[in-house]
Amino acid sequence: MGEKVDQTDFTREDRTRYRQKIRRSLDVFATMLREARFEFERPLTGMEIELNLIDDQADPAMRNAEVLGAIADPDFQTELGQFNIEINLPPRRLAGDDFAELERGLRSSLNQAERRARAAGAHMVTVGILPTLRREHLTGEALTANPRYQLLNEQIFAARGEDLDIRIDGVDRLAVTTDTIAPEAACTSTQFHLQVSPAQFASYWNASQITAGIQVALGANSPLLFGRELWRETRIPLFEQATDTRSEEIRAQGVRPRVWFGERWITSVFDLFEENVRYFPALLPICDIHDPAEILERGEIPELSELRLHNGTVYRWNRPIYAVVNGRPHLRVENRVMPAGPTVADTIANAAFYYGLVRTLAEAERPLWTQMSFRAAEENFHNCARHGIDATVFWPGHGTLPVTELVLRKLLPQAAAGLDLWGVNPAQRDRLLGIIEQRCLRHRNGASWQVETLHALEAQGQDRQRALHEMLRRYLPLMHDNIPVHEWPAASRAL
Repeated sequence: MGEKVDQTDFTREDRTRYRQKIRRSLDVFATMLREARFEFERPLTGMEIELNLIDDQADPAMRNAEVLGAIADPDFQTELGQFNIEINLPPRRLAGDDFAELERGLRSSLNQAERRARAAGAHMVTVGILPTLRREHLTGEALTANPRYQLLNEQIFAARGEDLDIRIDGVDRLAVTTDTIAPEAACTSTQFHLQVSPAQFASYWNASQITAGIQVALGANSPLLFGRELWRETRIPLFEQATDTRSEEIRAQGVRPRVWFGERWITSVFDLFEENVRYFPALLPICDIHDPAEILERGEIPELSELRLHNGTVYRWNRPIYAVVNGRPHLRVENRVMPAGPTVADTIANAAFYYGLVRTLAEAERPLWTQMSFRAAEENFHNCARHGIDATVFWPGHGTLPVTELVLRKLLPQAAAGLDLWGVNPAQRDRLLGIIEQRCLRHRNGASWQVETLHALEAQGQDRQRALHEMLRRYLPLMHDNIPVHEWPAASRAL
């Protein structure tokens, strides 16, 4: 999303040229898929984690430029809000002790970055939505000074033609109006990448769609926004609404949202890129000078920059990625459903559960998506976002049951089998999936801990804002100690 752009004004001719170019790129992409020109012999995984910055009072710190300057590490990049940064982890294989090495490396990078951030007057927090955010923190002035973010803001509101209403009904109710996409910056995520072959892509994407709700239920960590207790993973409805280019009348006509779960199982990665072109007008109609067909005819690999840029403005929860690395093209599933945090250990456990389960489901003899409607998977997703670890879900062969029961009885063994197929060390497999198991047994994840602690502090006489700040202060040392969230102490309600 932070890719640099040079052009900031667009004419009708720009949009016509872009439409022609992106359709030509789609034809070239289809040719490449037919000719199997993709790198997939040694599949790699990747991870991105978005972080919040806070000051000594636990309020948002609008200092990402200063913090990134102090960190001075290219793995750390800007994000939409000035109180956000992101770490991009290098691709790696899933085998042996790679999860343990990933956890050590990530902790080391974050600890070093935290020390340098302190010198710039900020601290880093891994949490889905920063509990101490208030409406006044999310104005246009909060956007990072990157031309692309400003341009996206302008284009989204030009497409809408009116201000944006955000309505979320949860335990409390939130209704706000905004003239900026800054509320999207409240959503800080963890993204898992998985490189797959063109032939495997549909199976892995379909499997990722099925697992999305389960992932959200287990890892929910965003129960609070603007002092309101909403969904257990409020990030989901907030992100779906904060970049909505549709007016109320356009929504009523059935036009698809730019943040969406999708509407059908796929048979090819081409289906997703073709849907992007067919359903969504360009937000950033920027063309390069190269003809992808001519590049392909020369035996070279086209970047397909228009197709990739357009794909970056359609925010699927499981997004297809086309990229060219070292002269070889590859495809990835980008799994975008998880919040940041609470700890590195929890994040790596979430990754192990996803990578293990998705492999088992994708390679099953009878695919689960042949036994389940797409709408049922979407309903699971939003139900799990609303209720978190207390959600119930529909699952083929089991009907409707608590998500924790489903995970304990069926999905943990399937995730373990998938990790075995990846070649993960059994000790690492058991340690990480053990974290998921204990969350289910104790009904404790980041969202439940935040809400329980908040209510306990309020029961002790603190008002909502003081309790939010105190809850976040208690969160921080537990996060830094890398104690899995199911072991975090519960706050006493006693006066």
